[in-house]
Amino acid sequence: MTAHNWTIITVSYNSSADLKKWWSEEVPKPYRWIVVDNASTDDSAAVARSLGAEVFALDQNLGFARANNAALAQTQTPNVAFVNPDVSVKSQDLQRLADISRLHGAVVAPQLVNPDGTLQPNGRGLPFLLDKFAHRGLSLPGSNAEAYIPSTSTQPTYVAWVMGAAVCGATEYFKQAGGWDERFFLYYEDHAMGLDAWRNDVPVIVDPNCKWVHGWRRETHGARVMPWVREIASAVRFYRKHPLLLLPLRRPAHRRYTRIVRLSGQTVGSFE
Repeated sequence: MTAHNWTIITVSYNSSADLKKWWSEEVPKPYRWIVVDNASTDDSAAVARSLGAEVFALDQNLGFARANNAALAQTQTPNVAFVNPDVSVKSQDLQRLADISRLHGAVVAPQLVNPDGTLQPNGRGLPFLLDKFAHRGLSLPGSNAEAYIPSTSTQPTYVAWVMGAAVCGATEYFKQAGGWDERFFLYYEDHAMGLDAWRNDVPVIVDPNCKWVHGWRRETHGARVMPWVREIASAVRFYRKHPLLLLPLRRPAHRRYTRIVRLSGQTVGSFE
């Protein structure tokens, strides 16, 4: 298997600077690269073409999930990776990611790292609402921030879900699962993707042997209103689907998420 067995899908929205910064190292790319441009007002589409991408230029912003699905429908390679514009792909890791995905029947992600080399916690535990608050610095009774951020730094590790910045696996699985949940315009579609995978008996794994740099400028860390509006709307949709995760008491939730609770944070075992 070679990197040419992969299609990498990137959704761009005014991402010209990120594309230039993170995707210029390998030209041409040793994989099929599709950039779906969500009606950017900058030159994202032109930059992506200059870097070797096939560009689907949309005439309106369809959101992250729908844009990914538009490219997934055109993917014929055995493996696919959904990768953000601000992530630096290491093509030499694709073979290993494909092998792990095939061996364990899993959705798999590289370990993301910050530009300074420090680990970025892209593998997450069950998204209990109180744990998410604790992760953002608001610790309330019943919360457990440590359970929400399992250690993924030593061996391939089971997690409940992975950040949508880099999600990889078998194309067949993503198509059979219906792709990304299009009810989410932006935010929480990665939560839903991970829990839906587990529901389909497909585990989610982070492999720290594959480290990809992620620039990660989270929009809701600033004062702009629209990102917060979108995140709150997506949170409401997600917790309507998973109401047990609103509870501070975990025991009722365990009955529904037994396999995730049992395996999340556990190493997959030796892969070599």
